[in-house]
Amino acid sequence: MAYAASDLTNLASGSGVNLWHYTTEDTIATVNTAGYFNDAIGMIRARDVIIVVSSTGGTPAVSIVYAKDVSSSAIDVTDGLTVTATDTD
Repeated sequence: MAYAASDLTNLASGSGVNLWHYTTEDTIATVNTAGYFNDAIGMIRARDVIIVVSSTGGTPAVSIVYAKDVSSSAIDVTDGLTVTATDTD
């Protein structure tokens, strides 16, 4: 799949940084590839944080990435920190 603008939501803004939420069936390895968010140029700025709910073999995965390099023609986000949780019940 590719980036879908309808799946990107701005949750908050402050101190010049935005917090975004993005949901996709893509894996985090696809999402963190340079250029994935290029269609969001003009919206995503350097240091913006994105909570990504992606899919790994159909299982949801949550990662936190931030926009590391943003120019007028490209966006590159970090690899991401996977949020893990245990549900023992």
